[in-house]
Amino acid sequence: MKPGTLVFVAAAALLTVLLVAHDWIPDVFGLGVAADTAAPWLIVPVPILAVVAVACRRPAGAAAFIAPLLVWAYTFGSWWAPTATATESPSGTVKVVSQNLFADNPTPVATARALVATHVDLVAVQELAATDRAPVQRILNAAYPYHEERGTVALWSRYPTADTTTADVGIGWQRGLRTHVDTPYGDLVVYVVHLPSIRPADTATRNAGLQVLSRQLSADRAPHVLVAGDFNTATTDRHWQSFAPGYTDAQSIPGAGPGFTWPGIFPLVRLDHLLVRGLHPAAAAVLTIPGPDHRAPTATIAFPRR
Repeated sequence: MKPGTLVFVAAAALLTVLLVAHDWIPDVFGLGVAADTAAPWLIVPVPILAVVAVACRRPAGAAAFIAPLLVWAYTFGSWWAPTATATESPSGTVKVVSQNLFADNPTPVATARALVATHVDLVAVQELAATDRAPVQRILNAAYPYHEERGTVALWSRYPTADTTTADVGIGWQRGLRTHVDTPYGDLVVYVVHLPSIRPADTATRNAGLQVLSRQLSADRAPHVLVAGDFNTATTDRHWQSFAPGYTDAQSIPGAGPGFTWPGIFPLVRLDHLLVRGLHPAAAAVLTIPGPDHRAPTATIAFPRR
């Protein structure tokens, strides 16, 4: 094999290995989590390098990029697969949106009005900071009769709420809540959470928060549970794969796409999630709300027929 061709073959092989085994990279200085987060975007250099190989008259080198292309399609293609047809009618549905408000939000009034305009049943927010708190509370309180708040997270509900407690997310201040929502279809336990952020060379705090919350969610005996929030954890993160067994990410329904939420201007990763247990995601999407640096995941959640 000619040296020029070997370069392209080696690049294709490296991309294939990274796609298959990105979670084998040791998480030293955050490199492992960074590789996990970047995995869906490893497809980007494939067509570029293939075209370069053709331009350099290295057809074998160009053909080598079929391998990472197929691996990527197998791994991530299901995000865009056709939606399966529902086989059972639910007893009822609840619509929810989750939004990190952004502590430095320049337009909290516009953000709150846009959230009201979604006409969902539940609005979960994170980073309800000092400058945002009053205008957001005023506008959402006028649209929703029930409101629960713990620290910098809050929930506005169309249906009655009760027995609200603090949910532990592994840090020293309140960034999580748990409450009961009395929907027309049965009791729904709702968590609103904001996990610790990932810092350069520091993923340990976030990882610890995930473990603490995972144990709490696994121990929760409520039959119907919804978890909404900013998890600071990508869908492809190695720590996400073992998080809260038994819960389903609403975005995982066929045909929903990757649902990237951050950064808001051009999302590259899904850090915000809606998880359910004992319920069925019927629809999922991501909304662009003015002001925040995250986009807002939204979903229609179906209660099983009794």
